[in-house]
Amino acid sequence: MVLALHSSVRMKPIKRTLAIAALLLATAWPAAAQISIGIHIGPPPQPRAYRVPPRPGGDYEWVEGYWYPQGKRYLWHDGYWTRPPYAGAFWIAPYYSGGQYFAGHWEGNHGVVGHDHRWDRSPQRDERRYKDRDDRDHHDDHR
Repeated sequence: MVLALHSSVRMKPIKRTLAIAALLLATAWPAAAQISIGIHIGPPPQPRAYRVPPRPGGDYEWVEGYWYPQGKRYLWHDGYWTRPPYAGAFWIAPYYSGGQYFAGHWEGNHGVVGHDHRWDRSPQRDERRYKDRDDRDHHDDHR
C-alpha cells in the first residue's frame, strides 16, 4: 500500500508536466505556422545613367534598365528596345516595396509574360521567346 501511494504521488508531477508541455505545444503550433524565413538583401541600388540608343522600328518599346536580385546581391539589366510579346501588351517595370522585390513583366489581354534572365545570355533568346509567333525578325529585339 505504501508503494502504491508513492507511485501515485510521483505520477502527479509527471502528468502535470506533460499537460503543461502539451498545452504549450498546442498554442505554439499556430504561431509557428505564421513564421517565414527568407533572405533579405534590402532595396536595390539607384538606377544607372546611360544613353538610350535610337529606336530600331516603330513597333519597338523601350524597357528601362533595372536592378534584379540574384542570390544575395543585385545585378544590373541594361535597358533595351524590344517588341511586346503580343499586341496590346505593356511593360510593368520591376519595383521594390515593403521589403519585397516585384519582378518586371508584360501585361495585357492575353495574360502576363515575365522576363527570364536566362534569355539574356543566349543568342537565340528571341527565337525561343517568340517560337509560337509567325514573325521571323525578332532576332534583333534586345539591341
